[in-house]
Amino acid sequence: MQLSGKRALVIGGGGAGIGRAVTNMFGAEGAAVVVADLDPARAAEAADHVRASGGTAYPVSGDVRSLADLEAMVAGAVESLGGLDILVTVVGGQVAFVPAVKLHEMADEDWDTIYEVNLRYVARAVRTALRVFLEQGTGGSIVSVGSVTGFMAAPEQAAYGVMKAGILSLARTVAAEYAADGIRMNVAAAGAIATAVNTAPTGEWVDEIPLGRYGRSEEVAAAVVHLASDASAYTTGQQLVLDGGVSVRGPFG
Repeated sequence: MQLSGKRALVIGGGGAGIGRAVTNMFGAEGAAVVVADLDPARAAEAADHVRASGGTAYPVSGDVRSLADLEAMVAGAVESLGGLDILVTVVGGQVAFVPAVKLHEMADEDWDTIYEVNLRYVARAVRTALRVFLEQGTGGSIVSVGSVTGFMAAPEQAAYGVMKAGILSLARTVAAEYAADGIRMNVAAAGAIATAVNTAPTGEWVDEIPLGRYGRSEEVAAAVVHLASDASAYTTGQQLVLDGGVSVRGPFG
């Protein structure tokens, strides 16, 4: 198992979708997991599922927009697990929180919301986890679920793209500043993934994906497991792109 003996906090793993897939796969790969979600019932259900499959998991709940809640999530993970080796951040998006509109039509408060739920909480969670890793003195691995919009155009989702670009920049800085401490940070940059929020239609748009389909949450989770594990011990400050070939398709492809 790739994560045997590791202690992980997954922020955004209580409900369905990518976060839940990450939580399940971490448990299956031998990690002891603390799963965080805004809804305590969803967090508890996710933890119960891991335990029912023979893994170790504990729930915590909180609002990622609150610094106090984020610090409590990390502290709760450390208390439950006896330490922390891995931090995963998953929560994010735009259309689930504010309308998709062109940049000149976007309300200032909507921009702030996207900042809060995509970038600010990640930076706060990373800072808090870094303090734990440094105090433990045994290194650590951080993986954030990002998006291809962080390095491609994001029509009607400008704020989302900007925040995802910020996550990659954050990962590169963490890599440069903390490599000597054995701390790594990488990004799993996802394209179109089928989730409850992002359904998987068929037709012309999907035909623009070279592999001809939406990705699956489990495929993103497998990438997160790899980046979090010792199998990627020589990888830091990088992004692994999971987009079905969209970002490499030329105009004549």
